[in-house]
Amino acid sequence: MASAVHRVIGRAVHRQGEVEHGTAAKLAGEAHRAAVQFDDRSGDCESHAGALHGDPLIPSAIELLENHRLFGIVYPLVVTEIARVLFPDKANGQLIQRYGKIVGSRIIGQTFTEPGYFHSRPSAAGTGYDAANSGGTNLGPTNQKLIDRVRQGMASLQAENPGSQIPIDLVTTSASGLDPDISPAAAEFQVRRVARERGMTEEQLRQLVIKHTAGRPLGLLGEPCVNVLELNLDLDSDHRLRKAPLE
Repeated sequence: MASAVHRVIGRAVHRQGEVEHGTAAKLAGEAHRAAVQFDDRSGDCESHAGALHGDPLIPSAIELLENHRLFGIVYPLVVTEIARVLFPDKANGQLIQRYGKIVGSRIIGQTFTEPGYFHSRPSAAGTGYDAANSGGTNLGPTNQKLIDRVRQGMASLQAENPGSQIPIDLVTTSASGLDPDISPAAAEFQVRRVARERGMTEEQLRQLVIKHTAGRPLGLLGEPCVNVLELNLDLDSDHRLRKAPLE
């Protein structure tokens, strides 16, 4: 009787072990399949994210090229063409022609050294009024080189008009070195010399200076000025330079 009970119990324990073993194997298989599916889904997500984002340099390069095309080519061309239609003289550099030849620009100064012409202010642009080398001296007020140059200029001008006050723009350079204008005071300082060389009265020449004197823009901005090139061209048109100065 006892042995029969032991056999029954043994078979039951054995079957229970088989069941537990089968259940464990089944659970392990299901876990493995779930892990594989998870890995597959993770790979799909990563691939999808890569497809969405891609190489970040590509959109940046495309945007750079588009901006270059729009703002570096299209926009300047459009604005330039509009300016040429609405303001042809200013858009083309305000060039001045005489007898079919370009002699200068209203907005870029020139150097005049003959005594029968009004002189421009000093220039530090290259060798003087070099439009390809615009700039000032960058010398400070205590710089000895600047002091010596101003003193030399003042001595030369004082010899021309003894006892007269020298306008500051006749001994100083502009920031660009291309200033086409001088002050009315600088023009007045030169009237005596130019009138003598041209055989004109000083009053005649003053009237011509007034003709070429531009007032303050809008009546408020800047200072009155005289365009040196236009004034000298007008002199050559109506009052030819004399071969010898009047005594």
